[in-house]
Amino acid sequence: MDTLENQECPFCHKKAVTIQEDQKDIPFFGKTYLFSMNCSECKFFKADVESAETKDPVKCTFMIENEKDMKVRVVKGSEATVKISQLKMEVTPGPASNGYITNIEGVLNRFEKIIKDEKEDAEDDSVKKHAKVLLKKLWKIKLGELPLKVVIEDPSGNSAIISEKTIVERLKVSGKKMK
Repeated sequence: MDTLENQECPFCHKKAVTIQEDQKDIPFFGKTYLFSMNCSECKFFKADVESAETKDPVKCTFMIENEKDMKVRVVKGSEATVKISQLKMEVTPGPASNGYITNIEGVLNRFEKIIKDEKEDAEDDSVKKHAKVLLKKLWKIKLGELPLKVVIEDPSGNSAIISEKTIVERLKVSGKKMK
């Protein structure tokens, strides 16, 4: 892993950023570059995952059917949108969006954190009740008691759900937005 320390932060402008770069060969995905920037002063953090080869936009669909599916490897690029339409939830890319390598359980944990934070900040009892229902569903999904479809759409092609069960659609670049 290559590391540069004491770099200037793009936000607080202090020389407190550590930049790390690593290269991984991910089975069934290929050579991948991992990048991260972390400021010890203002806590700015940015991470990304990028394939070594140029890829067409991709849409990956995976159906969680049992507890074993929690271990399926996920590569999410910073430009990707993660959708769980059954729970009416999605995480869209933006300036603060990070790329990461995790598994299906890790993706669900990220959604769980969003729901818990929203529940904690909510003043409305109906929002708290809805969050509680969503958290219970996520718990049942993790136990393999409730099926759930996860979709990742990535215009950069830097994302994958690595399983024989994954439905992968490679979309040709045409200047149009992915659907």
